[in-house]
Amino acid sequence: MTLAGRVALVTGGGRGIGRAISLALAEDGAAVAVNYRKDEEAAREVSDQIIAAGGKAMVYCASVENMEQDEAMVAAVLADFGKIDILVNNAGIASRGNSVHDTDPAEMERVVRTHAFGSFYLSKFVLPSMRQQTRGDVIFISSVATMRIAGNGGPYNMGKAAMEALALTLYKEERRYGIHVNIVAPGLVETDMGVRLAKATQGVSDIRELDKSMPFGHVCQPSDVSDVVRYLVSDRAGYITGQKINVDGGGQ
Repeated sequence: MTLAGRVALVTGGGRGIGRAISLALAEDGAAVAVNYRKDEEAAREVSDQIIAAGGKAMVYCASVENMEQDEAMVAAVLADFGKIDILVNNAGIASRGNSVHDTDPAEMERVVRTHAFGSFYLSKFVLPSMRQQTRGDVIFISSVATMRIAGNGGPYNMGKAAMEALALTLYKEERRYGIHVNIVAPGLVETDMGVRLAKATQGVSDIRELDKSMPFGHVCQPSDVSDVVRYLVSDRAGYITGQKINVDGGGQ
């Protein structure tokens, strides 16, 4: 599944699922623009690892919910690499687990802006370049949370649902330009966010304590998600667009 000659922009690409996606796409031959908001050290570690393995990578700071920063980041990536073939809208934040009654409206806006507004801005800004390529791919990292819409998670549910609505709109608009748009929706994943979630909701200090109750005997790993992404942006998925793949072992 060679991605040689292609350029990928991965938001939140320095940690967790984003880190796994950045490394996987680089392993398959893509040059990777690794976005970060605060953790520059983590992003540079990913970039350095890619370069050490013979690949190409650079890091870019932008808070995805900020339109001006997104526009500047896309311009910088285009100046450095000449194009963007693959966009992975991965950057995200969790909500605090409160009911709608108890949720601070500022939290709702922050979470929704990160997941939905950020994905909209970045998709809009990469499309002019992507439309000029033989093939383009936009991947939205959502969540199985949109399947059950549980209580006490209004901002996160809203943000991910809006993100998916954007993806399902975008694929219809961009298919004629050779652009594939797909959604990848993990369940609980062993990341910093996942560990905090498991502690808050399951009362476990070590997320791997949940392995015995998980499908296939283990908590979903970032690489389980990145393997789906690397397939969807490859030539092997040349006739796939507008799809949502749940990466949760069939349900927990």
